Amino acid sequence: QVQLVESGGGLVQAGGSLRLSCAASGRTFGNYVMGWFRQAPGKEREFVAAITPSGRITSYTDSVKGRSTISRDNAKNTVYLQMNSLKPEDTAVYYCAASTTGWIMKAMADYNYWGQGTQVTVSS
Repeated sequence: QVQLVESGGGLVQAGGSLRLSCAASGRTFGNYVMGWFRQAPGKEREFVAAITPSGRITSYTDSVKGRSTISRDNAKNTVYLQMNSLKPEDTAVYYCAASTTGWIMKAMADYNYWGQGTQVTVSS
């Protein structure tokens, strides 16, 4: 069982930056693929980024590629999402998720554990 708690969301102007954090409980954090998803009002939850257990391989959705960086610190049981050059269309609730599949997955169904989400609002 893994519990995930996101933080770092907030209100930011377009062009600004935020760093989201997701702290995980448990001793097996280093075994999980970690992902970030987001859900905008009236839209389905969508994949944003993911990182393998070692941190060596990452994947991003096209809309954030080049503006965002996912990273992890297995010693701190924490995964991060650094978001730069934020746009109003990045406004959403951002969720952290953990997957036991061992590889980068982009479907919600492949993630076993979810956090409660953190709101990111980007004003124009």
